[in-house]
Amino acid sequence: MSVSDESLYNDFSETGNKEALKTLFERYRMSVVLFVFGYVRNIDDAEDIMMDTFAVIAAFEARFSGKSSFKTWLFSISHNLACKHIRKQSRLLFHNTVDLAEPDTSPEDKLLTTERDQRLYKAIGALNPDYGKALYLLYFEKMTNDDIGRIMRKNKSQVAHLLERGRKALKERLERSGFEYDGQ
Repeated sequence: MSVSDESLYNDFSETGNKEALKTLFERYRMSVVLFVFGYVRNIDDAEDIMMDTFAVIAAFEARFSGKSSFKTWLFSISHNLACKHIRKQSRLLFHNTVDLAEPDTSPEDKLLTTERDQRLYKAIGALNPDYGKALYLLYFEKMTNDDIGRIMRKNKSQVAHLLERGRKALKERLERSGFEYDGQ
């Protein structure tokens, strides 16, 4: 049986056990990269933000209080760092010209293992950003509506509406592309 995230974090924070932090890193690094990529749309930036997320944890710049699951707390940190990055990039775009060309290979194709997941992830990425974030957390990270609300800073009703509208938009997008969608 695997050790819980909370136990690993507590082991790291109380004893400095770096192996516990390494286990958490291995457990969540790819999920955090995919989640952040949905915000920043650049794989290098997503990987940097993932590393920054774990640096915040390692340096105890944020403390896990146990009010949510460790995973929800971790994704909240990465969400905040991604938003900060986007604000910074917006200021830079105002002053500089940036090449916004799409990369030749899709980073999500490298990270997602099944064709179904790849198609679903791409379709979610083409939706309204709030719909996409909520659906990603629900489908790929298996989070509850409460956890999604904590990460996105939305109340229960707002999350329910985002998921309802997002599912409808996702179903339409997938059906137009010939992909059967069961809503689960």
